[in-house]
Amino acid sequence: MAEFDAQPGRETAPQPELSPAQLEADEAELYAGLRGVAGLVAGGHGVIELLGDVAQFAAQAIPGADGVGVALVDNQHALSSIRTWAATEMLVHDIDTVQYEELNEGPCLTCMQSRRPVVSGSLGSDSRWPHFGGRVARMGVHSALALPLIVGDHVIGSINAYAKRRDAFGEHAVQLGSQFGRPAAVSVYNAQLLASAQERTMRLKRALDSRSVIDQAIGILRSRSGGSAGEAFDRLTEMSQAQNVKLHTLAERLVEEAARRARARRT
Repeated sequence: MAEFDAQPGRETAPQPELSPAQLEADEAELYAGLRGVAGLVAGGHGVIELLGDVAQFAAQAIPGADGVGVALVDNQHALSSIRTWAATEMLVHDIDTVQYEELNEGPCLTCMQSRRPVVSGSLGSDSRWPHFGGRVARMGVHSALALPLIVGDHVIGSINAYAKRRDAFGEHAVQLGSQFGRPAAVSVYNAQLLASAQERTMRLKRALDSRSVIDQAIGILRSRSGGSAGEAFDRLTEMSQAQNVKLHTLAERLVEEAARRARARRT
């Protein structure tokens, strides 16, 4: 039996018994989504593109979903910084904007706090989110399934599925969604690590490039004054402050000017 937090006080409508053919079809959809997720990081996707693919594969893997979104947490600000980064339908963005930016309540926030899947079959009468549920019900959406994305001890986000009909997500949907959510969380986490490493590499490269240009500018000033490297750097800093120009920008200008003069002398 799949473990999840159901809607309090609501007698869930009995789910129709699925035929062997339907169970097989649902399993096939799940594994198709899992195969897709498994190849995402290896395919060199950027984080935003990858999240869009995860949302599409999740919609394929979770039976009954009319729209799916992927929300992520900023590690520096925890649950106060949740944002939906990808969604299969614009309505999902609208719902999650209400959840995160306006009311600060809803199934996604609850599933991240409890670290368990959360199900609602009638949002308008769900006592867990008295303000959110009514707003979303008036938008024509009545069911929700929120799955936490967990890697190790860290909740990195959630997959949020919504449906227009009531009681759209039973135990079967939770089970398939949870099977999809575990490898999806790893793929998202790995993509974040890769993007972070690439950003650090680019920052280091820019820093090294700036250092190289500054060193060249110091050499130019030393050749003009005959002073030490320290004196030339102090002079460069004074010029930067006097002209209100960043140090590396001023250094680039000095190097370009020296190169222009050298070319002029040759011609």
